[in-house]
Amino acid sequence: MDVEVPIVEFDPDRRAFVNPGWSIAEASDVPTSAVACFFPGVIEQACADAQVHSRLVSLGKLFEIVHDGTRLGVFFPGVGAPLAAAVLEHVIAMGVRHVVACGAAGSLVPELTMGHVVVPDAAVRDEGTSYHYLPPAAEVRADPHSVATAVAVLERAGVPFTVGKTWTTDGLYRETPGRVARRRAQGCLTVEMETAALLAVAAWRDVSFGQLLFAGDDLSGDEWDHRDFTRAVDVQHLLFNLAADIACALADSAAPSPD
Repeated sequence: MDVEVPIVEFDPDRRAFVNPGWSIAEASDVPTSAVACFFPGVIEQACADAQVHSRLVSLGKLFEIVHDGTRLGVFFPGVGAPLAAAVLEHVIAMGVRHVVACGAAGSLVPELTMGHVVVPDAAVRDEGTSYHYLPPAAEVRADPHSVATAVAVLERAGVPFTVGKTWTTDGLYRETPGRVARRRAQGCLTVEMETAALLAVAAWRDVSFGQLLFAGDDLSGDEWDHRDFTRAVDVQHLLFNLAADIACALADSAAPSPD
Protein backbone atom coordinates (compact mmCIF):
# COMPACT_ATOMS: atom_id res chain seq x y z
CA MET A 1 0.00 0.00 0.00
CA ASP A 2 1.34 3.41 -0.97
CA VAL A 3 1.82 5.77 1.95
CA GLU A 4 1.62 9.52 1.48
CA VAL A 5 4.45 11.23 3.32
CA PRO A 6 3.61 14.88 4.06
CA ILE A 7 7.23 15.96 4.42
CA VAL A 8 7.82 15.48 0.68
CA GLU A 9 4.70 17.44 -0.35
CA PHE A 10 6.63 20.51 -1.44
CA ASP A 11 4.31 23.41 -2.29
CA PRO A 12 5.92 26.15 -4.43
CA ASP A 13 3.14 28.66 -3.63
CA ARG A 14 4.81 31.77 -2.17
CA ARG A 15 1.62 32.83 -0.43
CA ALA A 16 1.38 31.88 3.24
CA PHE A 17 -1.13 32.67 5.97
CA VAL A 18 1.58 33.80 8.37
CA ASN A 19 4.59 35.69 7.04
CA PRO A 20 7.88 36.61 8.74
CA GLY A 21 7.27 40.36 8.53
CA TRP A 22 3.92 40.33 10.35
CA SER A 23 5.43 41.45 13.66
CA ILE A 24 7.63 44.17 12.16
CA ALA A 25 5.64 47.38 12.32
CA GLU A 26 8.02 49.34 10.12
CA ALA A 27 11.09 48.49 8.10
CA SER A 28 14.10 49.13 10.31
CA ASP A 29 17.36 50.65 9.18
CA VAL A 30 19.23 47.41 9.77
CA PRO A 31 22.63 46.45 8.38
CA THR A 32 22.47 44.45 5.17
CA SER A 33 25.00 41.93 6.52
CA ALA A 34 24.82 39.88 9.71
CA VAL A 35 26.47 37.09 11.64
CA ALA A 36 24.25 34.31 12.95
CA CYS A 37 26.31 33.32 15.98
CA PHE A 38 25.57 30.08 17.83
CA PHE A 39 27.82 31.12 20.75
CA PRO A 40 25.76 33.16 23.28
CA GLY A 41 28.84 34.03 25.32
CA VAL A 42 30.56 35.54 22.30
CA ILE A 43 27.46 37.61 21.50
CA GLU A 44 27.31 38.84 25.09
CA GLN A 45 30.88 40.12 24.88
CA ALA A 46 30.84 41.42 21.32
CA CYS A 47 27.50 43.20 21.71
CA ALA A 48 27.76 44.49 25.28
CA ASP A 49 27.33 48.11 24.14
CA ALA A 50 25.64 47.43 20.81
CA GLN A 51 22.52 49.01 19.39
CA VAL A 52 19.47 46.75 19.55
CA HIS A 53 17.15 46.71 16.53
CA SER A 54 14.52 44.15 17.40
CA ARG A 55 13.53 41.24 19.56
CA LEU A 56 13.53 38.00 17.58
CA VAL A 57 11.39 34.90 17.75
CA SER A 58 14.29 33.11 19.47
CA LEU A 59 13.84 35.59 22.36
CA GLY A 60 17.21 36.93 21.34
CA LYS A 61 17.88 40.30 19.73
CA LEU A 62 19.24 41.67 16.50
CA PHE A 63 22.25 43.71 17.56
CA GLU A 64 24.27 46.12 15.47
CA ILE A 65 28.02 46.52 15.82
CA VAL A 66 30.69 48.15 13.68
CA HIS A 67 33.23 45.68 12.33
CA ASP A 68 36.26 47.17 10.57
CA GLY A 69 34.23 50.28 9.78
CA THR A 70 31.19 48.35 8.47
CA ARG A 71 27.77 48.11 10.08
CA LEU A 72 27.07 44.49 10.96
CA GLY A 73 24.10 42.73 12.50
CA VAL A 74 24.60 39.99 15.08
CA PHE A 75 21.98 37.54 16.32
CA PHE A 76 21.55 34.18 18.02
CA PRO A 77 19.57 31.85 15.72
CA GLY A 78 18.46 29.41 18.39
CA VAL A 79 19.13 25.68 18.43
CA GLY A 80 17.59 23.31 15.89
CA ALA A 81 16.41 23.72 12.32
CA PRO A 82 12.83 25.02 12.88
CA LEU A 83 13.80 27.83 15.25
CA ALA A 84 16.96 28.82 13.37
CA ALA A 85 15.01 28.98 10.11
CA ALA A 86 12.29 31.14 11.69
CA VAL A 87 14.87 33.56 13.10
CA LEU A 88 16.62 33.79 9.74
CA GLU A 89 13.25 34.52 8.12
CA HIS A 90 12.71 37.32 10.62
CA VAL A 91 16.04 39.07 10.02
CA ILE A 92 15.62 38.73 6.25
CA ALA A 93 12.21 40.38 6.55
CA MET A 94 13.90 43.20 8.43
CA GLY A 95 16.28 43.84 5.53
CA VAL A 96 19.35 41.64 6.07
CA ARG A 97 20.62 40.22 2.77
CA HIS A 98 23.97 38.59 3.58
CA VAL A 99 24.30 36.16 6.49
CA VAL A 100 27.22 34.09 7.70
CA ALA A 101 26.64 31.63 10.52
CA CYS A 102 29.28 30.34 12.91
CA GLY A 103 28.88 27.35 15.19
CA ALA A 104 30.22 24.00 16.32
CA ALA A 105 29.59 20.55 14.86
CA GLY A 106 30.32 16.94 15.66
CA SER A 107 33.21 15.43 13.75
CA LEU A 108 32.46 12.30 11.72
CA VAL A 109 36.04 11.71 10.54
CA PRO A 110 39.14 11.34 12.74
CA GLU A 111 41.15 13.82 10.67
CA LEU A 112 39.10 16.73 12.04
CA THR A 113 40.89 17.56 15.24
CA MET A 114 39.07 19.67 17.82
CA GLY A 115 38.78 23.25 16.62
CA HIS A 116 39.46 22.57 12.94
CA VAL A 117 37.40 24.89 10.72
CA VAL A 118 34.98 23.46 8.16
CA VAL A 119 33.22 25.40 5.39
CA PRO A 120 30.06 23.48 4.40
CA ASP A 121 29.49 23.36 0.66
CA ALA A 122 26.45 21.06 0.98
CA ALA A 123 24.21 19.59 3.65
CA VAL A 124 22.40 16.26 3.84
CA ARG A 125 18.74 17.06 4.53
CA ASP A 126 17.99 14.71 7.43
CA GLU A 127 15.69 17.26 9.07
CA GLY A 128 12.20 18.50 8.29
CA THR A 129 12.38 22.25 7.83
CA SER A 130 14.20 22.39 4.49
CA TYR A 131 11.41 20.38 2.80
CA HIS A 132 9.04 23.31 3.28
CA TYR A 133 11.37 25.54 1.23
CA LEU A 134 12.82 23.31 -1.50
CA PRO A 135 11.64 20.27 -3.49
CA PRO A 136 12.61 16.91 -1.98
CA ALA A 137 16.25 15.95 -2.47
CA ALA A 138 18.92 14.22 -0.44
CA GLU A 139 21.08 17.33 -0.18
CA VAL A 140 21.07 21.09 -0.53
CA ARG A 141 24.09 22.86 -2.00
CA ALA A 142 25.59 26.02 -0.58
CA ASP A 143 25.83 29.15 -2.71
CA PRO A 144 29.18 28.82 -4.54
CA HIS A 145 29.94 32.53 -4.23
CA SER A 146 29.47 32.45 -0.46
CA VAL A 147 31.73 29.39 -0.19
CA ALA A 148 34.39 31.03 -2.38
CA THR A 149 34.22 34.21 -0.30
CA ALA A 150 34.67 32.23 2.91
CA VAL A 151 37.63 30.37 1.43
CA ALA A 152 39.28 33.62 0.35
CA VAL A 153 38.90 35.16 3.82
CA LEU A 154 40.26 32.04 5.56
CA GLU A 155 43.23 31.84 3.21
CA ARG A 156 44.04 35.50 3.80
CA ALA A 157 43.87 34.93 7.55
CA GLY A 158 46.12 31.87 7.34
CA VAL A 159 43.57 29.68 9.12
CA PRO A 160 43.63 25.96 8.24
CA PHE A 161 40.24 24.75 7.01
CA THR A 162 38.42 22.06 5.05
CA VAL A 163 35.55 22.49 2.59
CA GLY A 164 33.02 19.68 2.67
CA LYS A 165 29.59 18.26 3.32
CA THR A 166 27.72 18.33 6.62
CA TRP A 167 24.87 16.17 7.93
CA THR A 168 21.92 18.12 9.34
CA THR A 169 19.69 16.06 11.61
CA ASP A 170 16.77 16.69 13.97
CA GLY A 171 17.58 13.56 15.97
CA LEU A 172 20.19 14.65 18.49
CA TYR A 173 19.83 11.35 20.34
CA ARG A 174 19.48 9.19 17.21
CA GLU A 175 22.97 9.59 15.78
CA THR A 176 23.45 5.82 15.68
CA PRO A 177 26.61 4.02 14.50
CA GLY A 178 24.79 2.87 11.37
CA ARG A 179 23.59 6.34 10.44
CA VAL A 180 27.00 7.86 11.14
CA ALA A 181 28.59 5.24 8.89
CA ARG A 182 26.10 5.96 6.09
CA ARG A 183 26.61 9.71 6.29
CA ARG A 184 30.37 9.27 6.31
CA ALA A 185 30.09 7.06 3.21
CA GLN A 186 28.13 9.90 1.58
CA GLY A 187 31.06 12.23 2.21
CA CYS A 188 29.85 14.05 5.33
CA LEU A 189 32.57 15.48 7.55
CA THR A 190 30.40 16.88 10.33
CA VAL A 191 26.98 16.62 11.93
CA GLU A 192 24.86 19.49 13.27
CA MET A 193 21.20 20.55 13.47
CA GLU A 194 20.65 23.67 11.34
CA THR A 195 22.71 24.04 8.14
CA ALA A 196 20.35 22.36 5.64
CA ALA A 197 17.42 24.45 6.83
CA LEU A 198 19.38 27.71 6.77
CA LEU A 199 20.64 27.01 3.25
CA ALA A 200 17.08 26.24 2.14
CA VAL A 201 15.63 29.45 3.61
CA ALA A 202 18.41 31.52 2.04
CA ALA A 203 17.76 29.94 -1.36
CA TRP A 204 13.99 30.49 -1.05
CA ARG A 205 14.42 34.14 -0.05
CA ASP A 206 17.29 34.77 -2.50
CA VAL A 207 19.83 35.99 0.03
CA SER A 208 23.47 34.99 0.35
CA PHE A 209 24.33 32.61 3.17
CA GLY A 210 27.60 31.07 4.25
CA GLN A 211 28.69 29.13 7.29
CA LEU A 212 31.75 28.29 9.34
CA LEU A 213 31.76 25.29 11.65
CA PHE A 214 34.47 24.10 13.98
CA ALA A 215 34.97 20.43 14.76
CA GLY A 216 33.79 19.93 18.31
CA ASP A 217 32.83 16.57 19.77
CA ASP A 218 33.96 13.42 17.97
CA LEU A 219 31.70 10.68 16.59
CA SER A 220 34.33 9.02 14.41
CA GLY A 221 35.35 6.30 16.87
CA ASP A 222 33.67 3.48 18.74
CA GLU A 223 32.58 5.81 21.55
CA TRP A 224 31.45 9.45 21.63
CA ASP A 225 34.20 11.84 22.70
CA HIS A 226 32.97 15.22 23.98
CA ARG A 227 36.51 16.66 23.74
CA ASP A 228 35.41 19.46 26.08
CA PHE A 229 34.52 21.46 22.96
CA THR A 230 32.10 23.79 24.74
CA ARG A 231 35.07 25.36 26.53
CA ALA A 232 36.85 26.25 23.29
CA VAL A 233 36.24 29.96 23.80
CA ASP A 234 39.22 31.09 21.73
CA VAL A 235 37.96 29.10 18.74
CA GLN A 236 34.48 30.58 19.16
CA HIS A 237 35.83 34.14 19.08
CA LEU A 238 38.05 33.35 16.10
CA LEU A 239 35.09 31.92 14.17
CA PHE A 240 32.93 34.94 15.02
CA ASN A 241 35.55 37.38 13.72
CA LEU A 242 36.09 35.34 10.57
CA ALA A 243 32.32 35.13 9.98
CA ALA A 244 32.12 38.91 10.40
CA ASP A 245 34.89 39.36 7.81
CA ILE A 246 33.06 37.07 5.38
CA ALA A 247 29.71 38.81 5.90
CA CYS A 248 31.29 42.18 5.16
CA ALA A 249 33.04 40.74 2.09
CA LEU A 250 29.73 39.38 0.78
CA ALA A 251 28.15 42.81 1.15
CA ASP A 252 31.11 44.46 -0.61
CA SER A 253 30.90 42.05 -3.53
CA ALA A 254 27.18 42.72 -3.92
CA ALA A 255 27.51 46.50 -3.80
CA PRO A 256 27.04 48.31 -7.13
CA SER A 257 30.23 49.49 -8.78
CA PRO A 258 30.82 53.26 -8.69
CA ASP A 259 30.22 55.04 -11.99
